[in-house]
Amino acid sequence: MTSQTGAQIIDGKAYAEGLRGRIAGHVARLKTEHGITPGLAVVIVGHDPASQIYVTNKAKQTVEVGMHSEKYELPADVPEAEVLALIEKLNADPAIHGILVQLPVPRHIDPNKIIATIAPAKDVDCFTPESVGRLQIGLPGPVSCTPLGCLMLLRDFVGDLAGKHAVIVGRSNLVGKPMAQLLLRENCTVTVAHSRTADLPGIVRQADIVVAAVGRPLMIKGDWIKPGAAVIDVGINRVPAPDKGEGKTRTVGDVDYASALPVAGWITPVPGGVGPMTIACLLANTVTTASLINGLVPPKDLTP
Repeated sequence: MTSQTGAQIIDGKAYAEGLRGRIAGHVARLKTEHGITPGLAVVIVGHDPASQIYVTNKAKQTVEVGMHSEKYELPADVPEAEVLALIEKLNADPAIHGILVQLPVPRHIDPNKIIATIAPAKDVDCFTPESVGRLQIGLPGPVSCTPLGCLMLLRDFVGDLAGKHAVIVGRSNLVGKPMAQLLLRENCTVTVAHSRTADLPGIVRQADIVVAAVGRPLMIKGDWIKPGAAVIDVGINRVPAPDKGEGKTRTVGDVDYASALPVAGWITPVPGGVGPMTIACLLANTVTTASLINGLVPPKDLTP
């Protein structure tokens, strides 16, 4: 879809729907040709409403594509040892090919210890040190869901990325760092910037591709964008919306969409851009791990 101002709007919701259709086809083939039903287990500790909604959506979409889904809801005061024991049990369960622990966890639980306990072969979030290392050196396996979704959108809408200068604003382990590795694989020249980068607007203006993942609402303005650049906005921020009533909020990205839209060549909206891709890529990663665990080559259209 192209806006009236000329920028092509990247519809992540529509792309994710198509991706789930492809995943369902791969799941059906694994079942009929190999007798394998990919299984995803999600563990949530506590009763955070946003996390509950997210986990419910994951379970629903897992079943919709034909996978086996298990959800474990633990009370907020559960001992850390009990969570670790559950993960070890799932590590040993042959019906489970992907394990995801919904973060954040309560303060008395060490998230690093939780992540390190997940078997790397079943690490569909690509958080374990081994998974991060495999991504770094280019070995096969799942990659972080949100960066994978960003890459799929860029490939589909922009095309060949080789030689392009990509600026990633944000250096988190969740998005910024793995995104840099994926774009290096695509033969981009990659700059990782952040909130303390000197002359950040000037750095961003050099970019053919901007990936905004800094967690600051509307930080990146339209006059920071190089004309015709591809803008991928990973940010999900809640800000006051007084026009909707007292105490109401709206969701915005890290990019000032209204001012960037007339300048960009391609741009993701918030909501409806990168967000829908994250769960779809989680399902894709589960197909990848189910394939690798069983000695099969993962589907090429689901891996970077």
